[in-house]
Amino acid sequence: MVANKRIVKELRDLMRDNNLYGNQYSVELVDDSNEHLIGTILGAPDTPFQRGVFRIDITIPDRYPFAPPVCRFLTNIWHPNISSVTGAVCLDILKDQWAAAMTIEGVLKSLQSFLSTPEPTDPQDAV
Repeated sequence: MVANKRIVKELRDLMRDNNLYGNQYSVELVDDSNEHLIGTILGAPDTPFQRGVFRIDITIPDRYPFAPPVCRFLTNIWHPNISSVTGAVCLDILKDQWAAAMTIEGVLKSLQSFLSTPEPTDPQDAV
């Protein structure tokens, strides 16, 4: 129940804030479920990803906000920290650096920033 109330508030805040900051990201419910979202971020200006529109599948776990959402890029993208096969993301805040104070909006902003700052020493598709 905590996760559901929190997600509803976060989505409302995200829509309000996004209108203030220029529509850099958005989120929509899948099948009216608060546990499954599709996020969209724009590629940051002055990066190889500028003018790109990237869709991200976001699954909210039962333990949210104490466990991070699971994010997977639906848009094919070449990035060393995003799986070229599954779209899985290798980002510390979606793993061991997650904190309950983080939000879906913060995740979308982090993913947008993450596109322009690859971490080649920690590739997602490494064997």
